Amino acid sequence: MLELDLLSVNVGRPAPLGIWQGEDIVSGIRKFPAQGPTIEASRVNLAGDEQADLRVHGGEDKAVYAYPADNWPWWREAAHFEAGPASFGENLTTRGGDETTVRIGDVFGWGGIKLEVSQPRSPCFKFAMMTGREDLGTRMIAGARTGWYFRVLEMGNAPTRGSLRRLATSEQAPSVRDSLVALFHPRVASDVIERTLAAPALSSVWRHGILKRLQAAGLSPQT
Repeated sequence: MLELDLLSVNVGRPAPLGIWQGEDIVSGIRKFPAQGPTIEASRVNLAGDEQADLRVHGGEDKAVYAYPADNWPWWREAAHFEAGPASFGENLTTRGGDETTVRIGDVFGWGGIKLEVSQPRSPCFKFAMMTGREDLGTRMIAGARTGWYFRVLEMGNAPTRGSLRRLATSEQAPSVRDSLVALFHPRVASDVIERTLAAPALSSVWRHGILKRLQAAGLSPQT
């Protein structure tokens, strides 16, 4: 069973991020190591973590964001970006599995908390503001190295050190990478789109985006 080592648990509250197109931007994208040996999860976030713009961030389908340190060498070599814990605004920095091995609908146990993978991440301009690199969001999508969001199935407390253990998975479910490709990449096999749309745990926002893509192309979903 897949086990993800937990390198860091990170939280942050909304704070001024800078000016974007003449507008003062407030965001919770900057994260810092959680204090204490344990942390509590609600349905919408970890204790001490908040989102500034709830129209596009947060909510039950995007309660906890995880990013795999397994991608750090790629970022260093392909983008000359030195990544570390919370470099991507993630709550959980993990090691031991990436977007190709983690699937939509996978359930992970973390102490007294149960988490379910709901969708990949789609970076916005705030990632560019935080890093000072306007190219990194595009590279994240093109490289299919986005990390993933969890919804909280069971609230509770969990240690800030240790691991997440996969409790349930389905070989028929799309990987996080497949789900990203189904929405963003210009050439994608029809079976990838079909398997992604067939995943019951896929977030409604991601499903809607894929359906809009099909509609724009004059196609109909097969599932």
